[in-house]
Order: sequence, then structure tokens, then C-alpha cells
Amino acid sequence: MIKVLKPGLQTTVQDNGRNGYYALGMPPSGAMDKFSFLSANLLVGNDENAAVLEATYLGPELEFQTDALIAITGGEFPPKVNGQCVPLWTTLAIREGDVLSFDFVKQGARVYIAVAGGIEVPMKMGSRSTYTLCGIGGFEGRALQKGDVLSIGERSGPSPVEGTAVPVYLRMKFGKSYDIRVVMGLCSYRLTEEAREKFLSIDWTVTPDANRVGYRFKGEPLDFVPRKQPFGAGSDPSNVTDLGYPIGSIQVPSGIEPIALLHDAVTGGGYVTIATIISTDLNKMGQIKSNEKVRFVEVSLDEAIEARKEMNAKLDEIKQIIS
Repeated sequence: MIKVLKPGLQTTVQDNGRNGYYALGMPPSGAMDKFSFLSANLLVGNDENAAVLEATYLGPELEFQTDALIAITGGEFPPKVNGQCVPLWTTLAIREGDVLSFDFVKQGARVYIAVAGGIEVPMKMGSRSTYTLCGIGGFEGRALQKGDVLSIGERSGPSPVEGTAVPVYLRMKFGKSYDIRVVMGLCSYRLTEEAREKFLSIDWTVTPDANRVGYRFKGEPLDFVPRKQPFGAGSDPSNVTDLGYPIGSIQVPSGIEPIALLHDAVTGGGYVTIATIISTDLNKMGQIKSNEKVRFVEVSLDEAIEARKEMNAKLDEIKQIIS
């Protein structure tokens, strides 16, 4: 069992996501940074879909009421056990009564805490992930609160050796500005050529409206090609009658501030989407903080697929190191 002494700013139970229900209007939720999520599970010998804790900006304080094997990956939130610094991206042995806490975030936005056996909460629609907007999944459908007690699942398979670590060159990289690769479309044709070039050439600033639903960016206005609005669409030039929103799709209401729709976002609506962030770079998006800079870089679908292969190759290398 794990007792929550302090919950942090927003700490939720997440796994690989509630996949298969998007057509019904249910977003997948799940870990924002899947690379760090998967790495954490590998470091404790879990199934890759085991539930972990995802903490945003401010880590929790947790008392372990049993011996446990844990790993902490993702952003640089310096962790401590009983007040003593311990390493990130490393298999750690925890003893009954130990308290895990975190210093203030240095880089990144989210940290992942995996426990051998996984966080044991009920499955909802095939997933343990928390979707707070509807109160579904996770621990009572919400972020953790002081006094909550979490159960740990049964370990399965061999446990990695304490001190096993992911090499630095395979870990997430952080900065104050990020290149985020996008595939243009579905409706980028609605932008003027000048606006399309502007979207891909300026540095966008992440506003404080940045959470699991989406990130809003501040930069320069983008103009749409004039047209008579189709029947059923709103009067705004960024409106359409209806459109499905892929995870990572970018819309620009009124052409003012782009919004990247992420893991807890609505699945469709009446705004055009001008680009979609590639799946590999959604992991980066999950680690970007407010006021940091983003530049969108256009890539082809083939390049996006190649980037995913490269990420999977890194995960395979981590598996080999751990085994």
C-alpha cells in the first residue's frame, strides 16, 4: 500500500490509455509522455501497460507501507527517499516506512512513478487511466488527494536488479525551446499561403492554458482564405460543419491562438485542424511547460513513421539493457 501524504499539483493514475472508444467520443487519456511511461515500467519489470502515477509540475509525497521496487522517469523533479537524493531513470528499492518526495521541477513538466506490480485500481473500459473531466478511471476518477491509500498489484516475472539505469543518451532531452514535428492537414488548405508559412516559421509561446486537454500557443494571427461558410458551420472563418479531431491535431479558433488537442481532449467539433503533431513528438509535448517556446516543423507521413521506428528502437535498447 502507498499512502498519499501530499498529492502534488495534479497526480493521477495513468496507463497506456483507453483505446478503442474514440469513435464514441471517449478520448484515450493515458500517459502524456509515453516514452517515459514505458521506460518506468520496464525499469521495475512491469507489463508495459501497467498503471503508474503521473505528476505534473509538483511531485507528490508518498509513504510506502510495504517494501517495493520503483522507478521515476520523465522530467527533472529531483526525487528524495527519506530526505536523501536518489537518481532518476533508475531501479530503486524502497523499504516499508520510506517516504518518497520531490524537489521543485528543474526541467520538463511531468514525472512518472512506476511500482513493481503496478498501481492497482479498477479497470474502466479496458484501462486504468484517469479521465478527470468525466470522473472515469484511475483512483475514484480524480487526481490524488491527501490521505488516499493506493494498492499495489502483484508482481509478475523477474524483477530488474536494483541500480539498473537507463543510459543518459536514451533519456528525454529538455530545453526552453522545442521543435515539434507535424503533418500538415486535414484542413491546412483553409490557411492563406502567407499564414501557412507563418505557422511553420515563428516561435510560438506556450500559454498558461496548458494541460492534459490541450496546449494553447501565443504568437501571431493566422489568416484564412475567404469563402462563403458552408451550411451548418458557424460564421467564424475557422468553423466547419463538423470534423473529427485526431490526438495532437492543431486548431486555430478565429485564427488567433493555435490549440494542440491532447490526450483528454474532445474527439470532434466545428473547427478546422491545420496540422497534427506526430505521435513521437506528443511525448515532447507532455514535457513542455508554460512560457516555453515551440516551433512547428512540417514532415511527411513517411518521416513520421520513421521517427516512430526510431523511438521504438530506443525502447528495444532499454529492454536489452534491463534484461
